[in-house]
Amino acid sequence: MSSIRRSVLKLALPVTMSSLLQRTEGILSIFLVGVLGASAIASVGIGQLIVFIASTILTGLGAGTTVVIAQLWGAKRARDAGEAATHTVGVALVSAALLMIAGWIGNRPLMLALGATDDVILVAGPYLDIVFLLFPITMLLQLQVAVLHGTGDTRTPMVAMIGVNLLFLTAAYPLIYGRWGLPAMGINGAAWAVGLAEMLGNAVLVFRSQAILSKPSSFRYDLLRSIWEVGMPVFVERSVHHTGSLLFAKVILLYGTVAYAAHQVGLSIEAFSFMPGYGFAIAAATMVGQSIGAGKYSRAKLENWETNRQAAIVMAGMGLLFFFFPYALLRLFTSDEAVIELGTMFLKIAAIAQIPLALTMVIGGSLRGAGDTRYILTVTLAGMWGVRLPLAFAAGYWWNLGLVYVWSAMAADWFVRMGLLLMRYQSERWREIQVIR
Repeated sequence: MSSIRRSVLKLALPVTMSSLLQRTEGILSIFLVGVLGASAIASVGIGQLIVFIASTILTGLGAGTTVVIAQLWGAKRARDAGEAATHTVGVALVSAALLMIAGWIGNRPLMLALGATDDVILVAGPYLDIVFLLFPITMLLQLQVAVLHGTGDTRTPMVAMIGVNLLFLTAAYPLIYGRWGLPAMGINGAAWAVGLAEMLGNAVLVFRSQAILSKPSSFRYDLLRSIWEVGMPVFVERSVHHTGSLLFAKVILLYGTVAYAAHQVGLSIEAFSFMPGYGFAIAAATMVGQSIGAGKYSRAKLENWETNRQAAIVMAGMGLLFFFFPYALLRLFTSDEAVIELGTMFLKIAAIAQIPLALTMVIGGSLRGAGDTRYILTVTLAGMWGVRLPLAFAAGYWWNLGLVYVWSAMAADWFVRMGLLLMRYQSERWREIQVIR
């Protein structure tokens, strides 16, 4: 067990750090524009939410790539793993070009449909135009991270993301506020800084990935089919989740720009617990995937248990911070007292959901490593569309209740997902799934 504990930490800590650093771009964007007011915060927040929607295809492709490469790596089929990686890079670049065009055309109508006010759309529109222009850079970066995670290399993405964030900070401050002889671009400066920084991250990862990528002798339908079978349910699941998040945001916007700004700042702070959870989830997916590829099912179960234990401890600690020190955390992001007052309520509710969230993320990672992504889709449908949205719409539209009831629907969602995933994992039906052939 001690070797498994060390392996979990060896994989999870770099992933947590790199994921936190990756998410830090968005968090720092909120932080840096916070002094510009609630409208600026809401503009960046709704812009990031729309980008998450567009990124669902990348999420599915990345998840399928990580799982297939992990199982091939565990089965000692490095050549096949390299060919799988090469195929997915090509698919990613084509997909990125299509998403870039769709983002340019659709971002403003989507914001309008969500109920964003004119002042938010006016600011967020140009910001999203820049983000989608640079979207292929973001997509290539994330796919290379997925490839390396599948091989068990979590340190290189961490190093790359350290460089990305250092460059982002160096560039974002003068571009947003007009320092050092540069023009003051507001939130648009944050978008350009992200693109510049991610170009550096891509350079680092391309250099490392060359040792893994293999030029296919022919078009490998078998590998793409395996990636598709694992990744497509993840794509649909993320689409379901993010679409639900958009509708949930629409309910929040009923309460005004200040309420949505508080929601966005709260999510940015809660991301500090999401990232360790995500790190442990990736560790679980990689370790379980490699163990299943090697036919070591008992070891896979031990890895899942240990990863859940560590994730629950870390995220419970974060929950205590959210519950007892919300004001201090919120003050780091904004001085708007109205935003802070509502954000305090958000963080207290989020604190209660931290352990269910930890178990949901890690067990979901373990099931993904086994290729059981269709069931995770079912769970997301049940939690988001069967619990969160009905309760939120009832509270916001029909009963005219306060925000505390809308945000409580979010916590209820995570409790339901945790229960359903625990039942699935204990049934061991995931052992019957065949990913690689």
